[in-house]
Amino acid sequence: MIKTPILIGIGGGTGSGKTSIAKQLFEKYGEGEVVVIEQDAYYRDLSIMNLDERHKQNYDHPDATDIVLFGQHVISLMKGAAIEVPIYDFATHLRSKETKKINPHHVIVVEGILALHYPVLRELMDIKIYVETPADIRFIRRLSRDIDERERTAQSVIDQYLKTVRPMHEQFVEPSKFYADIIIPEGGENKVAIDLLHTKIKAILS
Repeated sequence: MIKTPILIGIGGGTGSGKTSIAKQLFEKYGEGEVVVIEQDAYYRDLSIMNLDERHKQNYDHPDATDIVLFGQHVISLMKGAAIEVPIYDFATHLRSKETKKINPHHVIVVEGILALHYPVLRELMDIKIYVETPADIRFIRRLSRDIDERERTAQSVIDQYLKTVRPMHEQFVEPSKFYADIIIPEGGENKVAIDLLHTKIKAILS
């Protein structure tokens, strides 16, 4: 059993560079030391809806996340217990029947647009990070990702961005930065911030 792991929350808008920071932390510490738990894995199970209805859902609203399960899993990891993380299919908006087993680690990173929004997660965090990147850069990154990785059309990405992503960012994501201990511009491209974060984590661990 691992004692007193560090919990780091990384929030920020879509395409801001959250994943890049998480990857850099993983590279700093190596396999077995850091694990990243993504908010996206915890979208609610909408299997009772047909595909067309699922496509129309607002996935950027806080209620789209199964925060009860998400919170329970983070608490379990903090207590030294393994968890079974859902595997989410972004093309069909459904959870797979399979799950991914995650064992306890010294450093646990919770990453997602609303990672700092939920009190149940925020109150457990040792370090809270908000990644701030200009909206045009974030949109371009999201457009490329959704077309390449999530089988979306350019028009569907644009429509979703205007209808839900942008307004939800303004209502829920942007305000969550005021809970942050550290605000990092440009995500993983900010090498100085990554080095400072690494130093802080080492100090806590020791």
